[in-house]
Amino acid sequence: MSLPDEQLVLRVLGGSEDAFRDLVRRYQRPIFALILRMVRDPADAEELAQEVFVKAYRALDRFDRSKKFSSWLFKIAHNASIDRLRRKRIATVPLETSEDEGDLLSVVPDPRAASPAAATERGELAAAFEAALGRLRPAYREVVVLRFQEGLAYEEIAEVTGLPLGTVKTHLHRARKALARELTRMGWGPSGVKPLEKGSRRAH
Repeated sequence: MSLPDEQLVLRVLGGSEDAFRDLVRRYQRPIFALILRMVRDPADAEELAQEVFVKAYRALDRFDRSKKFSSWLFKIAHNASIDRLRRKRIATVPLETSEDEGDLLSVVPDPRAASPAAATERGELAAAFEAALGRLRPAYREVVVLRFQEGLAYEEIAEVTGLPLGTVKTHLHRARKALARELTRMGWGPSGVKPLEKGSRRAH
């Protein structure tokens, strides 16, 4: 039976390298996924993910154990990604969107949905969603991933990113609308229907 993060942290502080390896195994995939969606380069993401765990190990004695370990680790990943992005320019789409996306927002992850990932797990729609996500500015990509992939609460996202709670909510709202617009541009209709064929028309 796996131990909770808090107990593993205590064991690491007590000198257990095995406990830290358990933490790495537990979080290496979500940390890599978050960084990859931020920097959009697998080699950079792999390098930064390794740096994140090295930094976490060295700073673990300063970790406030009244906080969630996962949020603290995501914050280190956030800072590492932002530092890398400051040295690189990544093309993003403008985020001003119209108000006429309609039901297309139903294919974008929603906190009320039973499974936020379900809408993006339908074959080609998943690829389209990833492409659309990749065209958002990094700050918007990050809040989408933290909220809908990692399941962090708004307050936890604010803690990870250092943004005010209201800004987190605004980022999520604008990101969802921008994603909806991008999916429309790529030919996806409301509710995640199949891409429109050439010469076909939407059903009314």
